[in-house]
Amino acid sequence: MSARQDALKIFQAAVKAVQPSYLLPQHIKLEEQHLTILGDKIPLKEIKNLYVIGAGKAAAAMAVETEKILGDIITDGVVTTKYHHSLPTNHIKIIESAHPVPDDNCDIAVRETIELLKKTSKNDIVICLISGGASSLWCDVPSELTMQDLQLTFDLLLKSGADIQEMNTVRKHLSQIKGGQLLRQTKAKVYSLIISDVVGDDISAIASGPTVPDPSTFMDAKAFLSKYRLIDKVPQGIINHIEKGIEGYIEETLKPGDAQLSNSKNKIIGNNQVALDAAKATAKGLGYYVEENSELITGDAVEEAAKLMGKAINYNGSRPACLLQGGETTVMITGQGKGGRNQHFALSALKQFSEATSHITILSGGTDGTDGPTDATGAVVDISSLKKAKEQKLDIDQFHRNQDAYNFFKPTDDLIITGPTQTNVMDVMFALIQ
Repeated sequence: MSARQDALKIFQAAVKAVQPSYLLPQHIKLEEQHLTILGDKIPLKEIKNLYVIGAGKAAAAMAVETEKILGDIITDGVVTTKYHHSLPTNHIKIIESAHPVPDDNCDIAVRETIELLKKTSKNDIVICLISGGASSLWCDVPSELTMQDLQLTFDLLLKSGADIQEMNTVRKHLSQIKGGQLLRQTKAKVYSLIISDVVGDDISAIASGPTVPDPSTFMDAKAFLSKYRLIDKVPQGIINHIEKGIEGYIEETLKPGDAQLSNSKNKIIGNNQVALDAAKATAKGLGYYVEENSELITGDAVEEAAKLMGKAINYNGSRPACLLQGGETTVMITGQGKGGRNQHFALSALKQFSEATSHITILSGGTDGTDGPTDATGAVVDISSLKKAKEQKLDIDQFHRNQDAYNFFKPTDDLIITGPTQTNVMDVMFALIQ
């Protein structure tokens, strides 16, 4: 088996380990006349109604698994997922909406979710299925704003280089469910099962924390817009809304200590480390010595690719080796090309390849199956990638400057295309050294 095949096998194992079909049955069980969820054992006779809500790229798959476990016990449900990620369900309605820039369906999804929550009582149970992508997929529009206002604001944030916590701080303060505010919509006990796509598993940042307290403020939201020089670029209505929040005319997000938090129980059931553990085990099974980076990668894609290449070039340990890391890099969008952070990472690494690095293979891929606005989830490169590019007279520097990794890798056949994976725990990146 070639190093390239090994790389793909390692990546596939990482994705498989964080599938809802594996994760959900560990935390929801139906035994005799009891429902056990997140460690709580509840007699079925004490549950008046059981509702299922949720949002994220994995939400449809999570809903399917929840139905397999609970079946007709489910009273009603509605979950929201990304376009082309829907799956057949019997009791839970699936709404598809846009990601990463929201559309009207995102607003409709929130409104339908709130309508369902308004039906609940204190003797009901709500299961909330959360995964990465929910911050966009659940995007309600404040009364004085338009979806176009939000679209422009979030698009500017995505291109600014802001990290997920910073973006979500702004999102929380332009919503009536994010930042713990979903709990204001129900009197029922809410159990949230969460697949994390956030560095450090900050539960208040995942999906913009709809069922957990939020330490951030309207003032913080304004500060982040200022940090990335967006105050004069976002619609004035956005700034007016945030200013009203700062002045106390709009209610803040739910803060630590709020009494409504007693009705909420949250657990992260899958994250990047679970994926890395599976990747590590598979790499070892293929005969590789694994050196894992203990820190999640969050820096600029170009800089982080250079660091990984530098480690691979200067590696003097046992061989074959796998230098494994996870996280989510950032890209400041300046070009007009097509790609995503993982493809740009791989292209940045390839720029350092030469005959002297023919023993190295680099892979960078998103666990969700999509990287940027493309059908690829990343790319895998080695010395053959450079040779194919030269044969086809592809100017790697030009493609890199224009941030057009997708159109560089498509003719070299280096793209990783999996389709929607129904999960999302950030990215997996590694170098194989023969």
